Amino acid sequence: MILKYSKQREAIKEFLITRKDHPTADVVYSHVRDVYPNISLGTVYRNLTLLADLGEITRLRLGDGIDHFDADITSHYHFICTECHKVIDLDMELLSTINELAGANFDGRISGHITYFYGSCPTCTKETPLS
Repeated sequence: MILKYSKQREAIKEFLITRKDHPTADVVYSHVRDVYPNISLGTVYRNLTLLADLGEITRLRLGDGIDHFDADITSHYHFICTECHKVIDLDMELLSTINELAGANFDGRISGHITYFYGSCPTCTKETPLS
């Protein structure tokens, strides 16, 4: 698919590249609107969806009903804090032996997986010490 160049789409992508906090469309909209005041929230949503469909960004569906977006399209895992809802990239070895781990009774071939880890982030852990 050949797309016409869009300054707004490029601004959305450039904004995401600067972020490690996996922003929502609303956050992207509020920041891109500073550069393009006439941009609509619908335009931001459409461009985020298009970029995700093209594989240029990743859409994260974390179970909270709100899509989050990540410019890092390399394989990596995410940690979601169940207290503050922060999304953090985990720097850990990828589960590359998934077919072996699925067991001898599994005759198929797994080609990918989505794994989210949940718990308390370091900030929330410090704020609520164990009693």
